[in-house]
Amino acid sequence: MNPRFFLVVAVMFAMAAALAHAQGTRVGFYARTCPRAESIVRSTVQSHFRSNPAIAPGLLRMHFHDCFVQGCDASILIDGPNSEKTAPPNRLLRGYEVIDDAKTQLEAACPGVVSCADILTLAARDSVFLTRGINWQVPTGRRDGRVSLASDASNLPGFRESIDSQKQKFAAFGLNTQDLVALVGGHTIGTSACQLFSYRLYNFTNGGPDPTINPAFLPQLQALCPQNGDGSRRVDLDTGSGNRFDVSFFANLRNGRGILESDQKLWTDASTRTFVQRFLGERGMRPLNFNVEFARSMVKMSNIGLKTGINGEIRRICSAIN
Repeated sequence: MNPRFFLVVAVMFAMAAALAHAQGTRVGFYARTCPRAESIVRSTVQSHFRSNPAIAPGLLRMHFHDCFVQGCDASILIDGPNSEKTAPPNRLLRGYEVIDDAKTQLEAACPGVVSCADILTLAARDSVFLTRGINWQVPTGRRDGRVSLASDASNLPGFRESIDSQKQKFAAFGLNTQDLVALVGGHTIGTSACQLFSYRLYNFTNGGPDPTINPAFLPQLQALCPQNGDGSRRVDLDTGSGNRFDVSFFANLRNGRGILESDQKLWTDASTRTFVQRFLGERGMRPLNFNVEFARSMVKMSNIGLKTGINGEIRRICSAIN
């Protein structure tokens, strides 16, 4: 064979790869190939939300947990004995059935076109909107990954993690301190199991409770999560407003009413407290609109580890590798 032929072929492949990378994601990616893609996802999320509002925070967290492991490639959805689903931080996630339902409908309407990664990204946006938060445009065009390992979930920030450690994990993906505070603000909706924070209520320091908990709030938490009680019982992360996407989560942190230790540290650490105050619009601080900044940070996060063009694949079943 002519050596020039191989050179031309190599150059063509390189150009195709570069073009695919340059294309990336964009708003309206499925406008021609599957015009109803976004409406199908939204209607599916709405349908499930009506019967079980808990799927909204579940889908939002699932998207976060997906992006922080292998990038936003739907690897969190893959079944298997050692897949990401089985990792301790992911065992309490909920909403997989919503993604499966949407995927089934999309495969009927546009076979092999819409990725599981895009379905999850759109579903997270729709979950915020359904809980009276902001609606924003989601760039689409992601492709799905094939690697899902429980061991990789160690990248996820933990509920006892220091702010410095959280900032390092976010910075590794190009997310700054403001993004950290905004994205953790997603805890304005949803719940936590008692087993993830009850240690703060009884034997945190010197046999007593975590001193950052408001003493007036402590009896309420102890009643919800008694010592040696049911660790699976769930408690709103945003007391008084657990079903609405708003800034009351930050007000609770200011008042010593954060549920998770890692959440309350957003207030006790000076580097993050500034952003909490700005989201709350405190006097003397340059205000930040939480909804607007949350949407911006979500778009930034959804670009982590993108697989587009000839990278990745379109899985026909989100829980399985084709």
